[in-house]
Amino acid sequence: MPPEPLTRDRVLEATEDVLRRYGPAKATVVDVARALGVSHGSVYRHFRSKAELREAVTQKWLAEAHAALADIAAEDGPAPERLPRWLTELFAAKRRKAGLDPELFATFQMLARDNSGAVSRHVQETIDQLAGIVADGVRRGEFAPCDRAATARAVWDATCRFHDPAHAAEWTLPGVDAEFTAVCELVLRGLRAD
Repeated sequence: MPPEPLTRDRVLEATEDVLRRYGPAKATVVDVARALGVSHGSVYRHFRSKAELREAVTQKWLAEAHAALADIAAEDGPAPERLPRWLTELFAAKRRKAGLDPELFATFQMLARDNSGAVSRHVQETIDQLAGIVADGVRRGEFAPCDRAATARAVWDATCRFHDPAHAAEWTLPGVDAEFTAVCELVLRGLRAD
């Protein structure tokens, strides 16, 4: 049976495994190649540099963590129902990543700091999803007229304790779910049309 072809996806999966095993400080492209049973030159055919590979892994991780958000944002239901579901899914996704694989979560926190381009693009994509929900609510008269981009950014900032990895240690504290609900209710009260 011929060997499985080397693809970008296979390289990214192997890179995640290598990062989990060695951490971002010690993981090398040679380690990734060894895990795949290929030369490091083969890895470089898919990614021009270690930095490009790390950025791609970071982007993949962020996209996987938040896949359901786009679905909620694209729904056609009432915005006052979608917004808290979207925020709840964001918080749940972050907690899943932090709780199920804490070593890799810590690794990706470090990678995210180094790959600010991937993180910035991801943050903008999520804020754009929020802006779409806000715009739907304004259009339907569910939310008061507002600058949708500025409002979405304000919602993002107001809820950062529940999605910014800098606060990950707080996500399992007693009472954090009630605090999250209180923030969501406050945000919704502020957006509702009179």
